[in-house]
Amino acid sequence: MPELNNPVLPRMFYRKMGSGPVMVLLHGFPENGLLWRNIWDKLCGSFTLIVPDFPGSGNTPLENETDIAQMADMVKEILDYEKVDSAIIAGHSMGGYVALAFAGSYPAMIKGISLVHSTPVADDVEKKKARLKSAELIRKGGKELFIMQMVPNLFSDAFKQSNPLMVKAQTEEALKTSSDGLINFCDAMRLRNDSRAMLKTAGFPVQWIIGLDDNIMSYKKILIESHQSDINFVTFYRECGHMSMIEAPERLARDMEIFGRYCQKSEYRVYV
Repeated sequence: MPELNNPVLPRMFYRKMGSGPVMVLLHGFPENGLLWRNIWDKLCGSFTLIVPDFPGSGNTPLENETDIAQMADMVKEILDYEKVDSAIIAGHSMGGYVALAFAGSYPAMIKGISLVHSTPVADDVEKKKARLKSAELIRKGGKELFIMQMVPNLFSDAFKQSNPLMVKAQTEEALKTSSDGLINFCDAMRLRNDSRAMLKTAGFPVQWIIGLDDNIMSYKKILIESHQSDINFVTFYRECGHMSMIEAPERLARDMEIFGRYCQKSEYRVYV
């Protein structure tokens, strides 16, 4: 799989593969761009994929504290370097927050947004407290404990029971993320802006991938938000948690391809 470490943008490593319209795949927390490895071969026949590692994960070092808006700016710099005028932005969980921030700052560049187990709602008070607690645990040397507890919880109970080796592999991959990177991600998510007002006036389609067994984000809460924009693709995944790119890769790739092809149309129609 080709990899591009852009000398002009040393802050952000990314992979580029495939051909066709551009689709950007943004990973969630506490992962890196390899999160998408089970579906990128299925998508790169229809799309040019750009898959970054956010600062502090994968091959991108954390040089300075980086918030969600700055991560979105980094994605913009990559697209500018690649001479891409518009793209579909797909984001998993935290990556969805970055996708929404990108859309808020650069709406003319958006053909569509795919929110994969993500939400436009900012953290409430309790969630902010939990993120502060997580960051403090990691800061005190509890990174391994945090990852060992968090990552298995991202999967549905059924998937964990039938695929323990896959859960273990993803846990080991998450452990590669630096402690400073994990802390920065916790802070960035805690301080991010709410994006619901932006979606209400969005002129682009939004895809919502929702796991019915998601332990991180309640499907009922996401369903309420999934009508914020005028054009919505809403799909429920049964017996799936927060990680459909691993739990249901064939289906996710198919749904994202259908959505991506729709986004190429010059005229949109409402599809809910």
